[in-house]
Amino acid sequence: MSPDFLAPHVNVSVLLPVLVVLVAAAAVLVLDVLPPRDSKSHLGGVALAGVLVALLVTVGRWGSEGRAFRDMVLLDNYALFFDVVICYAAALVLMLSMDYLPRTGGESGEYYALVLFATAGMMLLASAGDLIVVFLSLELMSLSLYVLAGLFKTRLTSGEASMKYFLLGAFATSFLLYGIALIYGATGSTNLDRIAVAATAKGTDPLILVGLGLMLVGFGFKISSVPFHMWAPDVYEGAPTTITVLIATGSKAAAFAALIRVLVVALRSAQADWSALLWGVAALTMTLGNVVALAQSNLKRMLAYSSIAHVGYMLMGLVAGGPQGAGAVLFYLLAYTFTTVGAFGVIGLCARAGEEAVEVGDYAGLARRHPVLAATLGLFLLSLIGIPPLAGFVSKFYLFGSAVRAGYIWLTVIAVLNSAIAAYYYLRVIVYMYMREPEGEGVAVAPSLAGGLALTIALVGIVLLGLVPAPFADLAQAAVAPLLR
Repeated sequence: MSPDFLAPHVNVSVLLPVLVVLVAAAAVLVLDVLPPRDSKSHLGGVALAGVLVALLVTVGRWGSEGRAFRDMVLLDNYALFFDVVICYAAALVLMLSMDYLPRTGGESGEYYALVLFATAGMMLLASAGDLIVVFLSLELMSLSLYVLAGLFKTRLTSGEASMKYFLLGAFATSFLLYGIALIYGATGSTNLDRIAVAATAKGTDPLILVGLGLMLVGFGFKISSVPFHMWAPDVYEGAPTTITVLIATGSKAAAFAALIRVLVVALRSAQADWSALLWGVAALTMTLGNVVALAQSNLKRMLAYSSIAHVGYMLMGLVAGGPQGAGAVLFYLLAYTFTTVGAFGVIGLCARAGEEAVEVGDYAGLARRHPVLAATLGLFLLSLIGIPPLAGFVSKFYLFGSAVRAGYIWLTVIAVLNSAIAAYYYLRVIVYMYMREPEGEGVAVAPSLAGGLALTIALVGIVLLGLVPAPFADLAQAAVAPLLR
């Protein structure tokens, strides 16, 4: 007689936030084929409700720990912190989308489903305890974003953005997968904890170092660090503005979540090697991003290069190491998410001559026509510069401070100089809004209740994080501390 089959125990509660998002995505797909077929506005509400429930579940699980699928998926405060950031980003994106899609002719049920699938991939990436799960969740997130980037089928720039994102993404993923294979060959496992034990026992193994280098190529593409940043300006410009927001915030936070966990848990024994490498990458990334942004007249391309520069700042925290450095990165990602959603959200509400207002010159005289919106965009740009008392200042203060305490003085000097350079192109937009008159037809602002609410939440977020940063910074450090034991 054959032995009785014993089904493996699966701790479903570990996956509960992700499952909530996936159930919402399934509900959107089912409702999309049911009446009413001529309107999709209710699907946005269902998707938003799913993300908000996932956010509440995530907050309710704070402080709990769990493992599932033989330690392949982890539930800890680190994953939950990133789940909060990702859910906030996804919720604000969905709110901005509700009026943006009908206005631009891109409303469809699959849009909301793909946003939820991408969100689920991001959340799973933050919980990955195994390199196989890292790869699978990256693909779930990336494939959804490739399609969403080409949502506007009649626009050549949208199709170009989707194709470039897909081709370069597939190329980078192959490097990541090859790196995973080499690390598996060197350590005999894809589990992060077991890799850490094997890597410590082996010492400096060339196979592990080569695998680490190849994996950093894959992660470098996902976070758009130099020299793997080439896709970002074209994709940010060609993709729908709401999807640009999701790529710039949620996907970047998820990629950093996986990168930090892989480096500080699995490959801590090689910290001297990857710290030296990331020092150079951080300096190049922030410098190239800011210098090239100076020459941009397209606001979305300017913010794309600005986003690349901010990746350089965040890599400083990884170089600094310890709970202060990694915790500063987590806090920076939270502040950056609110700020970036707000800046792109304003662009999504503005139009000129029937097209999105994406040129810096389009915003000339905006303060006279729409003073509240101009002031809102101005505050988001000041936060990106790092002007107190907004979130951008505090997050840079924590990040630069962690680098100084770790002894990386020259890297901090480079970062401060880059922040001064960045002030020019951010302030140029503010000068246009308040000190220039428009040439021809001015910017029209589309009324949007959900979009206005999203901008209000983002604005409250950057002010709150700037005025009362300590509780959130403490949460970030508490979230990352277990990884560094």
